[in-house]
Amino acid sequence: MAEHNADNNKPDNQTGKLRIESRLAQIGSMEEPVTGAVTYPIYQATAYRHPRLGQSTGFDYTRTKNPTRAVLEKAAADLESGDAGFACSSGMAALQTLFMLFSSGDHLIVSLDLYGGTYRLFEKILSRYGITATYVDTNDLDALESSRRPETKAVFIETPTNPLMMVTDIAAVSAWSRKHGFLTIVDNTLLSPYFQRPIELGADIVVHSATKYLGGHNDVLAGLIVTKGQKLSEEVAFLHNSIGAVLSPNDSYQLMRGMKTLALRMERHQSNATAIATFLSTHPQIAEVFYPALPGHPGHEIQNRQSSGNTGIFSFKVTDARYVEPILRHLKLIAFAESLGGVESLLTYPAVQTHADIPLEIREAVGVDDRLLRFSVGIEHPDDLIEDLAQALEAARAEVEGVR
Repeated sequence: MAEHNADNNKPDNQTGKLRIESRLAQIGSMEEPVTGAVTYPIYQATAYRHPRLGQSTGFDYTRTKNPTRAVLEKAAADLESGDAGFACSSGMAALQTLFMLFSSGDHLIVSLDLYGGTYRLFEKILSRYGITATYVDTNDLDALESSRRPETKAVFIETPTNPLMMVTDIAAVSAWSRKHGFLTIVDNTLLSPYFQRPIELGADIVVHSATKYLGGHNDVLAGLIVTKGQKLSEEVAFLHNSIGAVLSPNDSYQLMRGMKTLALRMERHQSNATAIATFLSTHPQIAEVFYPALPGHPGHEIQNRQSSGNTGIFSFKVTDARYVEPILRHLKLIAFAESLGGVESLLTYPAVQTHADIPLEIREAVGVDDRLLRFSVGIEHPDDLIEDLAQALEAARAEVEGVR
């Protein structure tokens, strides 16, 4: 998109790296030296023979290191401009592994609008071990400063957030965090490294629910962590091995296969989402659309500055909560389901699905109320998606208002 400052189509002049589209398509294709297989094999072995006492092939036990997973992890680190990658059994397993960097009494500052599963992890599990969180608008440096404590150790950011698409200035927060000796952790699930690379903007750690855009086909459960710096990478490697929430060889292969088409998919997700969000923004039954690509979005300029494109997910509020149930019931092409990032379009009702674990008063204060729907836009033809939404909206209006 021409309006963005970042440019994925430029090679890295300092490292001589290929453009990101080529690196994605070539994941694993040059990593098998014996046979020259262009599709990297699935190594199912859990144990590896030692040549002799005190020697290793580099692979000893598959929890610690697996050849298929290692190729995926190397690709993840490369794509996110990090030093090490770690493939986990889910996005939540990746977060749990990361949060074990912290100890009882430690405090984190966290994005106010947050995926419900992450909130649940903080409030229902990490709190048992004395790790606390304060939720703020992480784009407000004054709010960050007022939330800072002697025991604060990190800032955890979603940008854009799920589901209200709030945008945080990663470079500004990373600089503030570094000044105070805090880690900056960015959940980059919604944009992927194709459109946004937080480590290049100063972040220390990037995390993904790789189930979403990276996998891209609603058929693999996975998480990824990418770290910058040798000491931090070694600490996370120790936790990854010790906790053992690692990705299986089969799932590693499937994730690599999905990532090869990431560039193509993200371009289509973004163009479809922009067309549909624009359509909904003037629809009489829609009160508000939350999508950073739209010029009226409060994070529009920051998004354009720090990323080279937009995600395929956005949220919108209907004018009457009574529309929600019939809209979901009358959909024909779009599925009522609660994931995102796949090639198929999905509509989600956060209040009862993805964000149900967040207390009602907190959810509504942020804006996740009973009128909000989240749309993960797939790669179908945009006109078909618009037509499906239009007929579902009209059917809902007819039911609610008694119009024939």
